[in-house]
Amino acid sequence: MGVIRYTPTGHIFIHSRDDPDEIMDAIIATGYNEEYCVALDFDPAFIARLINAGFLVMSEQLPVFGAESNDEPVYLLEPMHHLTRSVLFFENLHEGKTIQRFLNSYELAVDRDFDFIIDRCAEVYGEGWLTKPLRDALQKIREQNDPSARPFSFGVYRDGELRAGEFGTVTGRVYTSYSGYHDESNAGKAQMVLTARWLRDNGFAFWDLGMPLPYKTEMGAVDLDIKEFMRIFRL
Repeated sequence: MGVIRYTPTGHIFIHSRDDPDEIMDAIIATGYNEEYCVALDFDPAFIARLINAGFLVMSEQLPVFGAESNDEPVYLLEPMHHLTRSVLFFENLHEGKTIQRFLNSYELAVDRDFDFIIDRCAEVYGEGWLTKPLRDALQKIREQNDPSARPFSFGVYRDGELRAGEFGTVTGRVYTSYSGYHDESNAGKAQMVLTARWLRDNGFAFWDLGMPLPYKTEMGAVDLDIKEFMRIFRL
């Protein structure tokens, strides 16, 4: 294992020359209790390696005190690794009776609208973590068609219009959600159910839903600690 570097705030700093798998091993071995590390390099190849190692890659714009209005903004990369991860094994999928009557109204679009969906998520929720440099890097990874870590999207159409969507990444047989939005009632839930069915029917091992939330548990997801998550993620 290489040298692990820490920032003055106690966060692990990841250099683009580091092996992200070794960093993840160190996080588990040392009981690192922060949920994110920090990095400065937005190189798409580096971000792809982070994703392949099990990190969810976030970012933020740093405040620069005394900066002039025409100064270039400064961005920080934040590789996340939730200490507890929400995971849906498809045999546990609970669709719910209420949504059943709406599912036939929607058509699932698989990886058809990535650019629109990622930009729409930033528009709906703001660029707090989904900054322009990160979006550009994810889109570049798609263009390079890196098989080890592919940014991916799902959406649902009704009457020819996209009503809800989400994007994430595919690593091996795991799909990891990043963010999603909906523009009408029921569309978001329908998109999640139809996405789960598609992942199940296309040989995915499980759906990594990221941070645990009640609606994910209601859908059948279970919470795994980082050690157990990484064990099955690496299978």
